[in-house]
Amino acid sequence: MKLGDLLKGLEPGPSLPVAQQNIEVTGVVHDSRKAIPGSLFVAVRGFHSDGHQFILQALRQGACAVVVEDAAEAGTEAAPIIRVADTRKALAGLAAAFYGRPSRQLKLVGITGTKGKTTTSYLVKSILEAAGHVTGLIGTIDYRVGNRIYPAPNTTPEATDVQKLLREMVNIGAAYCVMEVSSHALVLGRTDECLFQTAIFTNLQQDHLDFHKDRESYFQAKLLLFAGLGADKNAVINNDDPVAREISGQTQAGVLTFGLSAQSDIHPVERIGHGMGGITFTVQTPKAAFVVESPLVGNHNVYNILAAIGAAYSLGIDTESIARGIRDMRAVPGRMEKVDEGQSFGVVVDYAHTEGSLTSLLAAARDVAANRIITVFGCGGDRDRTKRPKMGVSAAEGSDVVIITSDNPRTEDPDGIISEITAGMESVGTRVALGAAAGRDGSGKTPYLVIPERREAIAAAIGMAEPGDVVVLAGKGHEDYQIIGDKKIHFDDREVAREELRKRR
Repeated sequence: MKLGDLLKGLEPGPSLPVAQQNIEVTGVVHDSRKAIPGSLFVAVRGFHSDGHQFILQALRQGACAVVVEDAAEAGTEAAPIIRVADTRKALAGLAAAFYGRPSRQLKLVGITGTKGKTTTSYLVKSILEAAGHVTGLIGTIDYRVGNRIYPAPNTTPEATDVQKLLREMVNIGAAYCVMEVSSHALVLGRTDECLFQTAIFTNLQQDHLDFHKDRESYFQAKLLLFAGLGADKNAVINNDDPVAREISGQTQAGVLTFGLSAQSDIHPVERIGHGMGGITFTVQTPKAAFVVESPLVGNHNVYNILAAIGAAYSLGIDTESIARGIRDMRAVPGRMEKVDEGQSFGVVVDYAHTEGSLTSLLAAARDVAANRIITVFGCGGDRDRTKRPKMGVSAAEGSDVVIITSDNPRTEDPDGIISEITAGMESVGTRVALGAAAGRDGSGKTPYLVIPERREAIAAAIGMAEPGDVVVLAGKGHEDYQIIGDKKIHFDDREVAREELRKRR
């Protein structure tokens, strides 16, 4: 693509000499390490570094032109310098233009909210595929384009990667893309050039306050997805969440609500059946009622299923395909994922890493536990510290035994993180030694142990489990690593649990 044609995607478009307009651009990059001959390098200011510091590196690797912010020092006369007010915003426009604005050739389903995004995205994808549509996925666990699966360093990747993935989906004949849309991505403009057909709001709870600073800013970030929808688009909103009405009032899109009460457009109409085998209920939609059967476990997954039904309904998917897609979606990696080695108690692994998600997870475990709930969890380092004592309370209130351990301590002292968790447990828990944690005593307080080494903590939980118990390993879910200091070490809760179950057997 000619540089002059590519820059037409910017407003206002910069004026360049004809010779520079005819420069052939082979790609748009924001990471100087990925620059190749012919790349247009966009210098973006990041959290840990400023892309303007790497302009010379990008040029040495072959970049043909550079986009910088107005006040920035470019430090070179070796290539055309394009000045803009905001390089991050420009990045989204340039990437979309370079890849031919692929979101206009797909129907995009965007999902935002504190929890439930990943499971809902898998459900929507399964429904669309049951209806015969080729569907791509961009989310927390991975990015999927046909048979190609890419690792997911971010829930929503940078604009260049988003547009590239969407173009790949168009090229293989995909009709839909289901995308988890994080609050970070919305604030940082990663999805600015994405044209969403349907947007789903799952719920709002405390999370990412290390980035957004307060709950209101976090909520305003989520609102951006719905404020950008036109009148011919769809907003599918959790009617049971306190902010539902405000979201409905901030969008021009047609609103479809879901929830547990008959006041919602999509809701269960009879008792919901729960068990380790899954969920069953009858759902009412604006058109018809039908039976839902899912192998997923827990009441929080009822909400995820209702959200997926709402999205499918908004897209005109038939009832039979909706029911089949839900039934066929067996499990989401690391989302209440069962680890079964034939033992007489349950073991589930889940990504829950906030107060609300942990509360929901343990409520789901309680629905299916015949005996005790034994919970293993920790909190990540270099992240929102205010949620640590709250998660300690959630764990104690929802469990019969709690083992506090390390998650991804990163650059923090693991013992310091654990101390902040236990600070919230004084009124609801009692610290005990290994071997003394039978369950709640007469005081009603929950016994908890501190075992900083995560492998040892999982081994202890499985070692003390009795028939009918459910062991819950929370926090890491699908992750197959631990971040300790600046090192990423292989560690998978599912693998460790399976090893310990085999040892016990």
